[in-house]
Amino acid sequence: MSNTIATANDQARVSRGGVFRASEMSGYSPANHHGTVNTRLVGPDTGARHMEIVLGDIARGGNALAHAHPGLEQAAYVLEGTAFAGIDGVEHEVRAGDMLFFPEGVFHSIRVTSERLKLLVVYAPPYGENPEQVIRPA
Repeated sequence: MSNTIATANDQARVSRGGVFRASEMSGYSPANHHGTVNTRLVGPDTGARHMEIVLGDIARGGNALAHAHPGLEQAAYVLEGTAFAGIDGVEHEVRAGDMLFFPEGVFHSIRVTSERLKLLVVYAPPYGENPEQVIRPA
């Protein structure tokens, strides 16, 4: 196996694993979120079939409005910052070192209270920012 670091330009050809640098990958603004830039680190485009890992960066005042994902689970590890996380109608204060878990179909939201919130987010199976996999409250 090569010691080469995969960049955004050669991710598509990677099918046997690799090392990916967020600083060399493109970010995107996810639906239902404000002030957020996500960077997909691992997913179908990097050879993963059963999970997706995203680095989320939400600025002060940013949020993720209440939503749920049918057919997939989501976990998020707080790397930096503080926020309030709504999970199934209960609001929790969260900070660096906390792990959040959103079971399939459970409504969840985030409201940032620090300068920024950095999260490592795992979806299983991969989400792929598919609007058909999001339910919003009525």
